[in-house]
Amino acid sequence: MVSPEVEAHTEQHHADLRFWAYGDRAREAATELLIRAFSGQFATPAYPWIVDGEYKPAVDFEAIEGNLQGLLKKERRLLVLAASIGRGGVRIDLGDVIPGLDRTLLDLVLAAVAHLGVEQHHSSNLLGGTDQQTAEPPPLHWWPA
Repeated sequence: MVSPEVEAHTEQHHADLRFWAYGDRAREAATELLIRAFSGQFATPAYPWIVDGEYKPAVDFEAIEGNLQGLLKKERRLLVLAASIGRGGVRIDLGDVIPGLDRTLLDLVLAAVAHLGVEQHHSSNLLGGTDQQTAEPPPLHWWPA
């Protein structure tokens, strides 16, 4: 069981990462993948791609590809996908990456791709806001709970 202090710190860290990514659709989608996949394990400062930004923690998507040793195949697949979406210079073949993902991870990938392709007003959903002030259609695929 996680203590309330650790849980609050983790939630704040994730909020800080989301704040850093806000406004850049690719960074938002890739950062959200890191936060939501594998219980947020790969969005922690324990990994070299989580770095100190100017004011908040940030993700160095370019650092992911060179730091995958010792990880499970499905972890590596999700991480290179996040690096590719986050403009980390990683070129992937979706035909090689997608078949190795389970349903939970695939659901996250679908949400990331949908997020990447929708209009800017839907970014407020990641920061806890709403987009009820617009009559625009909802995202094609919501982020899973």
